[in-house]
Amino acid sequence: MENNMAFTIPAWVPEGAQRYLAHTETGQSIRDIARSAGCHASTILRQIRRIESRRDDPLVDAALQSLAAEHFSENTAKDEPLSGIRGDDIAAAEEEFEREALRVLRRLCETGSVLAVAEDMDKAVVVRGTGDQGSTRTAVVDCRVAQALALKDWIVCDNPGRISRYRISSAGRTALGQLMAEVENRARTRNELGMSEAQTPFQPMTAKAQARGAGDRPRRIRYSAAESPLIGLARRRDRDGKPFLDETLVSAGERLREDFELAQVGPKLAQNWDHFLTAGGRGSFGNHSGDGCGSSDARNRVESALSDLGPGLSDVALLCCCYLEGLELAEKRMGWSARSGKIVLRIALQRLKRHYEEKAEQNRLIG
Repeated sequence: MENNMAFTIPAWVPEGAQRYLAHTETGQSIRDIARSAGCHASTILRQIRRIESRRDDPLVDAALQSLAAEHFSENTAKDEPLSGIRGDDIAAAEEEFEREALRVLRRLCETGSVLAVAEDMDKAVVVRGTGDQGSTRTAVVDCRVAQALALKDWIVCDNPGRISRYRISSAGRTALGQLMAEVENRARTRNELGMSEAQTPFQPMTAKAQARGAGDRPRRIRYSAAESPLIGLARRRDRDGKPFLDETLVSAGERLREDFELAQVGPKLAQNWDHFLTAGGRGSFGNHSGDGCGSSDARNRVESALSDLGPGLSDVALLCCCYLEGLELAEKRMGWSARSGKIVLRIALQRLKRHYEEKAEQNRLIG
């Protein structure tokens, strides 16, 4: 039976949950499952007991019920031939889940963030506390994705209820680091394949670069596993005791980041935005149609915002808001003096806030 499960159950389902469903839904004995898995029966028993003990969690219970209905019903067993499941469909579904998990886990890593799930709702939300008993919604999550995260033990709920609040677990933080590495590796591989197929007469590879192996290439750190630079700065206080970044400035930066992530969706997962970086003589705000095929509306909004900021301000906004690079790394990349980046970033966010306000006013007048 376990061989069949590999074809019928999504790849994200943990091994213990697969064996639990095989035992409870098909009536397979623990010894039979252990024999198929090549392990001791006590190992399978511990896995099954652990899953059973977690059914008090509403997301875990809902995930198991959904998997049982979709993959262990009699209709599924009769009507779903193994040869009819395409490998590319499975890979696409797995990549989509990883992308959603990465998006949600990154939000949950921000200080004060929880995933709120209400009973009988199709969507869950990630909210972040802003102080003074206020909160900001930072992400909307499909409940099926939330169920998968809970079943994988990447999020945990200490007190389930009518509205259950989940936080990221230590296993979730570890998974986030692995997902970020996998996404970066896929993006780098696709970019390298695209560059090898395209003609690049104006940027020939140097002999030094040719001699250097792929494993020796420096990696760009684009994501912070802890939180975005904006959240860290928002907790700091200036000499008057006020937050260094108020909520409106953080919201402006988050809006740019949201459009940036939407623009990444498409045939090419990662698009090249480095033409907006002015350091090194790469400043150009022209339309680069060959850089990717993401959401055109979101891409246009990002380009409009960065173009409005201009050189310097667009650099720090792109690095810190979109790539989520730390301020020290951004200062070093741009050749700025130490501790100057936070001042430039605040100026960029103030200008970005004004940009969005002007766009909203234009849309209101047009409407």
